[in-house]
Amino acid sequence: MEASPSISSPVSKLMLILCVCLFFGFSSSLSFLSPAIVNSTLEHRNHTAISNFRVLNRKYLSDCPFRNPFLNISVSKSSDLSDEEFVTVTVTGVLYPSRHDWVAMISPAHSDVSSCPFNGILYAETGDLSNLPLLCHYPVKAQFMSNDPDYLSCKKKECKKRRNGKCKFTTCGGSIIFHVINIRTDIEFVFFAGGFATPCILSRTQPVNFANPKKPLYGHLSSVDSTGTSMRLTWVSGDKEPQQVEYGDDGKTQTSEVSTFTQENMCSSALPSPAKDFGWHDPGYIHTAVMTGLQPSSTVSYRYGSEAVDWSDKIQFRTPPAGGSDEMKFLAYGDMGKAPRDASTEHYIQPGSLSVVKAMSDEVNNGNVDSIFHIGDISYATGFLVEWDFFLHQITPVASRVSYMTAIGNHERDYVNSGSVYSTPDSGGECGIPYETYFPMPTPSKDRPWYSTEQASVHFTVISTEHDWWVNSEQYKWIQKDLASVDRSKTPWLIFAGHRPMYSSLDGFLSVDKFFVKSVEPLLLKNKVDLVLFGHVHNYERTCSVFRNKCMGIPTKDDNGIDTYDHSNYTAPVHAIIGMAGFSLDKFNKNNATWSLSRVAKFGYLRAHATKQEIQLEFVNADTRKVEDSFRIIRRKID
Repeated sequence: MEASPSISSPVSKLMLILCVCLFFGFSSSLSFLSPAIVNSTLEHRNHTAISNFRVLNRKYLSDCPFRNPFLNISVSKSSDLSDEEFVTVTVTGVLYPSRHDWVAMISPAHSDVSSCPFNGILYAETGDLSNLPLLCHYPVKAQFMSNDPDYLSCKKKECKKRRNGKCKFTTCGGSIIFHVINIRTDIEFVFFAGGFATPCILSRTQPVNFANPKKPLYGHLSSVDSTGTSMRLTWVSGDKEPQQVEYGDDGKTQTSEVSTFTQENMCSSALPSPAKDFGWHDPGYIHTAVMTGLQPSSTVSYRYGSEAVDWSDKIQFRTPPAGGSDEMKFLAYGDMGKAPRDASTEHYIQPGSLSVVKAMSDEVNNGNVDSIFHIGDISYATGFLVEWDFFLHQITPVASRVSYMTAIGNHERDYVNSGSVYSTPDSGGECGIPYETYFPMPTPSKDRPWYSTEQASVHFTVISTEHDWWVNSEQYKWIQKDLASVDRSKTPWLIFAGHRPMYSSLDGFLSVDKFFVKSVEPLLLKNKVDLVLFGHVHNYERTCSVFRNKCMGIPTKDDNGIDTYDHSNYTAPVHAIIGMAGFSLDKFNKNNATWSLSRVAKFGYLRAHATKQEIQLEFVNADTRKVEDSFRIIRRKID
């Protein structure tokens, strides 16, 4: 540790509290708050998950009292960063290496990383007087210098003073590697002492720019209808001027529509949300264009961008099969998020996401996938907007190659007084705005994120569990109408998907909402839904044919020992909880419900192969690529 940070005095804290009370009026600012949030540190942790790094902005930034004249921090590339690279950050001139020394990557580089005492008023207004904010802007990521195994032992010495040819005074140093992607704004590396609990600034680099902050990046595909003849491409750029997607052998082009969102669009409350406050990062401009005149189940090449800002690489993608055709292969999962490709700590890390994407990418490259369905809890940015860029970068190997369809989850939509069913702060103030901008689905309109689509023999009904689903609500009536409209001679299989489950072995309201089940489950039975896919709970679980917590039918074993549900004599839907694609896994308890037939707490995804006669489904372990569970749904005749 370079120097012990000073501790703010109780007197100074008391003075700030008095100033706050005089400024806002103590009774008016606190009396309306419930006791549950008067100590709002817990409320804030809900936004950010629990760790010292994730509540940095709740800490008081003290000054390092001693300035070391030898100290220096440098980066291996000082300008013109590429769209993705690993850079080495080196710290030298350290007098006393400490396990509490760390380096933060800040963006934009002009962000204020000093203390923000006036922001403290905003937190004190909520009754949280224990800690003041640390940084005016949140670090993108951070690493402890001890990630260099030679740092604490001072194996990398530098001689700073010599006498008579002999070294009389040495300092220590170390290097750590950061994975950097093009987030358009300049970045800066800042060296701190004191750990995440009591940090103080020691030194910082000069700003480092990206070679092309306007570069079109992170293109991902989605279906716009059930024909397989049109596909939407959405990408991100630092340029607001329309760009093009160029596709096919004859070089067809479509011009992009351009949109964005601002800090003012984010939600907030008495406690400023991360999205509205220190978690904000400019998203650049989101471009979207629809490629038309395609053939279903075919391979097409494309690139996107413009001569002014550069073009993406040429990419090949596969169009989905048309609704009513025979065969399709798809992957499905929920709760993925993202994880760093270096040793960094970030706001929210979903440790299984990298292995899941790698395994799925191999399947896509082998031509085994027509579409992907990601059913909620998409990036887990939760108000720390730069993390959407990291997520989009992570899924590019799959989402740029096949249709990537999504459903909204609590971590995209929920916020107090925002219109969501659940008044939790889970979106960190995003309120669905970044999600709907990055992932435009064929929905009725903005903030009505429900839709249906047909591919081959399957009709998919995708709902929002975060919007009103009570009987006779707008969404309920839409679900009722959509399920009743399915032509089972054209698409014999009906799959219903959303985020929060109707069944889970994990107890508690946060797992299953009995009111949601009571409202919507009868529609599934009435319309003979074959398969129900949910996430939210972070494991894999499969049920019997279940309704109202009772097994209405039990699968039989086929000749290969695989559980087979015969829907020729339909009894009830089969449910699969598939929230195991990245977020830390939820372990099962020992009390197994009678309707629960298979339980696996491992990272992976659901692989499906549908024809008009059957759907074969497998839960694939992303780490081993082994099938951990398999089942079939068959129908000997078409309804």
